[in-house]
Amino acid sequence: MRDDFSRAAASYDEAAVLAREVGERMAARLDYVKLTPRRIGDIGCATGDGIRELRRRYPEALPLAVDFAPPMLMAVRARVPLMQRLRGKAPRLVNADVRALPLAAGSLDLAWSNLVLHWLDDPLPAFRELHRALAVGGLLTFSLLGPDTLKELRAAGATALRRFPDMHDIGDMLVAAGFAEPVMDMEMIAFKYRRPRQLLADQRHLGVRDGLLGHMGWRDWRRVFAGWNRSATFEIVYGHAWKAEAKKAPDGRDIVRFTR
Repeated sequence: MRDDFSRAAASYDEAAVLAREVGERMAARLDYVKLTPRRIGDIGCATGDGIRELRRRYPEALPLAVDFAPPMLMAVRARVPLMQRLRGKAPRLVNADVRALPLAAGSLDLAWSNLVLHWLDDPLPAFRELHRALAVGGLLTFSLLGPDTLKELRAAGATALRRFPDMHDIGDMLVAAGFAEPVMDMEMIAFKYRRPRQLLADQRHLGVRDGLLGHMGWRDWRRVFAGWNRSATFEIVYGHAWKAEAKKAPDGRDIVRFTR
């Protein structure tokens, strides 16, 4: 999907209503977290709404904007005010896949990822890599799409829609990746479309039309749209988890700590 996201960089903002809404709700949850991060990363930053919010909340932290589509990173750079750039306050841009971050172990104190990880066929390697990149005591906070996304289209006969893991599976992945105290919850956010073309255009502008809707012939889509009620519900799964001190060494032996 790298090419799809790259092509979408110029049109992303006009269609990213859901991502902005979910990002605002993610940010509100940080109000209840006691954390003073020195290094923050927006993983899958797109055009940079997340990293700008993190900069506002944590102005003293070193910000990293990470995306695997270079045009998205160029959009982040273009939106940085000139004075921030002159003062060296612009986010560091990192062109990378979340499953192979060019960051030293323990580099981040806060990793944020908004509506990105569900595009991976298996999010577990990404969670393991984020765990590696976080410092002990660091926080991962994220959102992703859940299995009831676009349930109205599925009910109308759309057979090629992407299927997403549910929040219980995601919670299990976090534990398998080494995270402690994962907290998961979900909500539904619904949109109403006047015409099917609006839905298709939104997903194309976001660079996810084929990734989300799959490949069906136009005749099949006409049949689906004839029975569609023009509602589009997105299941949003939220999660956060901490990186705790390791209890085992890399070779599997238990770590024993002595305190006075």
